[in-house]
Amino acid sequence: MLILGLNMFHADSSAAIVEDGKILFAVAEERLNRHKHYGGFPALAVKACLDAAGAKITDVQHVAVGQDSDANLAKKVQYALANPAKVLNFIKMRQRKESMRDVRSLLAQALDVDASTLKFQEHHLEHHIAHIASSYYCSPWEKAAGFSYDGSGDFVSTMTARCEGSEIQVLDRVFLPHSLGSFYTMICDFIGYRKYGDEGKVMGLAPYGRDIYVDEIRKIVTLKNGSFQLNMSYFKPLGSSQGMQVLPDGTVRLARHFSDKMEKLFGTPREPYAEITQRDMDLAYAMQCCFEEVFFHLANELYKRVPEENLAMAGGCALNSVANGKLFSRTPFRRTWIQPAAGDEGLAIGAALHTYHSVLKQPRREQMDHAYLGPEFSEPQIESALKNAGVKYQRLERGPLLDTVSDQMVQGNVVGWFQGRMEWGPRALGNRSIVTHPGLPDMKDVLNARIKHREWFRPFAPAILAEAQHEYFEHDHPSPYMLHVYKIRPEKRKSLCAVNHVDNTGRLQTVAREENPLYYDLIHTFSKKTGIPVILNTSFNENEPIVCTPQEAIDCFQRTKMDVLAIGPFFACKIDS
Repeated sequence: MLILGLNMFHADSSAAIVEDGKILFAVAEERLNRHKHYGGFPALAVKACLDAAGAKITDVQHVAVGQDSDANLAKKVQYALANPAKVLNFIKMRQRKESMRDVRSLLAQALDVDASTLKFQEHHLEHHIAHIASSYYCSPWEKAAGFSYDGSGDFVSTMTARCEGSEIQVLDRVFLPHSLGSFYTMICDFIGYRKYGDEGKVMGLAPYGRDIYVDEIRKIVTLKNGSFQLNMSYFKPLGSSQGMQVLPDGTVRLARHFSDKMEKLFGTPREPYAEITQRDMDLAYAMQCCFEEVFFHLANELYKRVPEENLAMAGGCALNSVANGKLFSRTPFRRTWIQPAAGDEGLAIGAALHTYHSVLKQPRREQMDHAYLGPEFSEPQIESALKNAGVKYQRLERGPLLDTVSDQMVQGNVVGWFQGRMEWGPRALGNRSIVTHPGLPDMKDVLNARIKHREWFRPFAPAILAEAQHEYFEHDHPSPYMLHVYKIRPEKRKSLCAVNHVDNTGRLQTVAREENPLYYDLIHTFSKKTGIPVILNTSFNENEPIVCTPQEAIDCFQRTKMDVLAIGPFFACKIDS
């Protein structure tokens, strides 16, 4: 049984294909069309899914979409009627969404087939149920608490659930306009981070701030009756889309979120790319602090209703790895399973798995034990790309490749590492990564100046052998998808100075050999030479979506000051040229 899952006409559009409950392939459209956070129809992703499965669209029995414009309709109407100026806009949005629901025609057009030949059943699943499904059904657990939170989806910002067997029972919803995602975005907007997806950057700025504005920011988001609410006087009216618009070309645009009240309280908003002031850092600190307070409050309330130690979590806010790392000390939960594509691209997997397990009542047999679900390329394809680009290279067997690349890292050189299948989700996890030595004091500045060209305050991630985690970090809950931030032990901070953030933390990736043998062995080989079972890992890109193809990797290698490229079994080095 083949099920195609889709996130479409929403930020981070994507597709995934599931066969008999097993995820065969999943990819975000942005990786294929190179438009960051693309929000149109995922035509290229659908084609890639079908190619990977060796199937035609006529072989697909079910298509599942991770949104349902009929969900929470009464609440939407109630909101529109309470805001008469928004009624016309509500009707227009409703008409637009209806025109986008014709999945059969959209697929027929994208794949150039006759719509009458498509016999699949169509399923539309509420946004946050799809998020929870993307986590719970991928976890190894038979019972868990389910939690999803983000800006908005189907008029809801937060959902809690009881997950057991093949069923997800919704316990509670937080309806718009109240949204932790919108709260975070509003503060980011005020301090000059106005693009969709910028919130993750500002999380790295927060530790530079002081406890100056926390009490003031608490007035914006307050706890109430086991939930929370926003004081809307701090926000511009956002509407049911929470100020996010997908333009006809698939570009995602954010409206201004903050009201004039923010300016009266905190002064002139920062313009993008202007100097970052201490005020901006202090606001970032207060924002992260208040976000965490509400999150832990919601999690503790959920535990009262679902007293399980397992928490399955997704939604864009679940990418807040700082909050995730503190969860175990602030709540009774002891284990988390967070969908690596916690943002909206993960809806494609969630919708497909929910259809298989909850709708079709098929038993759970699979769990997701790695995130390498994207495209891969053959040795001849890689070699052809190298030749076409005029790159000098040599082919190395596995052992010599690991030895040569680790030598380059020991010397402080920067390596583009392109191997196997591309990662699913926003993090590079060792197949589309730039890797180097984590213990050289100037390495962070070198990467930013020569390759990444990003803000000075943003940290780089440590990738560590799983068995060494407790020796280097103050928590041993694994973080295979780079979704937890933990304190680095005091005696290890100097040896990890390039990945040790200003608050002595690291957003780590724990690497187990069974998840990625080649990447594990690279770190292990580096460890034998340095005594450090950790390497610095950042995404293989330069202000663009993470590279997907060999051609994109080679182009990034050639146009930046990267020293070395290890692409499949091939090794290229600028240093000797």
